[in-house]
Amino acid sequence: MKGKFITASTMERDHMDWGVMGWASRPATTSARDLVVIEVTLETGQGHAFHKHPDQEEVIYVIDGTIEQWIEQEKQLLSSGDSAFIGADVVHASFNDSGSPAKLLAILGPCIGEEGYALVDVFEEEPWSSLR
Repeated sequence: MKGKFITASTMERDHMDWGVMGWASRPATTSARDLVVIEVTLETGQGHAFHKHPDQEEVIYVIDGTIEQWIEQEKQLLSSGDSAFIGADVVHASFNDSGSPAKLLAILGPCIGEEGYALVDVFEEEPWSSLR
């Protein structure tokens, strides 16, 4: 495939306990090989708990709102226009403790499998289960 337009009205969206993942690009919909691009909405008081992507690097870019971003055991508040780079196999988490939803863009590469996205949850393991 040479390319594909993904409009807001046709974007595939997965509703999670913590928010919504909108798939702007993944192998199943765009035949991407190197990039997975996800529009993420973190609802107020919610978060994507500690996890890692063993074979993927990630950039998280804040489009709107403020999040508490963790990289390993270091945290930083990120607001609109801020970003974080997360190396492959590095534990991280994003939480929204603000009074309104936060919108992020998550870009991962390379693609892993048909979904393009490989995730290992570690939030029940130490030290991650005691950090927050």
